[in-house]
Amino acid sequence: MLKYALSLLCMLVALAHAQVPPTQAEMAAYTGLFAAAARGDAAEIAKLTAAGADVKARDAYGRTPLHVAAYARRHDAMRALAKAGADPNALERDRYDIVTIAAVADDVGTLDVALAIGCRATNVTSRYDGTALIAAAHLGHDEVVQRLIKAGAPLDHVNNLGWTALIESIVLGNGGPRHVLTLKALVDAGANVNLPDRNGMTPLHLAQGNGYRTMAAILEEAGGR
Repeated sequence: MLKYALSLLCMLVALAHAQVPPTQAEMAAYTGLFAAAARGDAAEIAKLTAAGADVKARDAYGRTPLHVAAYARRHDAMRALAKAGADPNALERDRYDIVTIAAVADDVGTLDVALAIGCRATNVTSRYDGTALIAAAHLGHDEVVQRLIKAGAPLDHVNNLGWTALIESIVLGNGGPRHVLTLKALVDAGANVNLPDRNGMTPLHLAQGNGYRTMAAILEEAGGR
């Protein structure tokens, strides 16, 4: 168990490096499409793109104007950029797409827009080779998890830490109501309740080891071993 605990600690340290939204200084320095995206000016976006502005331009962190609009929750700007030809599945420097940005932010409105303009819930994102579903499950964003499931997110994708969305809802959760709802949504959708982590620990063993009785009961009822 000590070896497993040390392995888990190393993984948690790695996960401390997450998304990097534009800073206030970056936002203030933006010009052109980036500035219009940041303030949500759809009319200016249409004007600039009609004049030849590049919707695929990147800032110093590899963000496109669409990433900036998603971080800023500027839905009209997101739609305007997509209409002008922005790639809804583009990844920034840390390999985040706009669906994953919305999932991490627990931002259902931005998630719905991102999916509507063509960003796929199936994308493999982040330096952890994960998905938006895994990110949302980790954080206990239960409504986002339900939206992503409906959008066809892969239930049993394993990231490079050896974890699925189901496992992350346990090992990175707190056993509270939202993580319980997240786990239940995944189980009800058909996630594999016996797919172990790279140390051979099943979701049930992990829930029991953390003292998460409600989660353990849900897993047992679904055939967890």
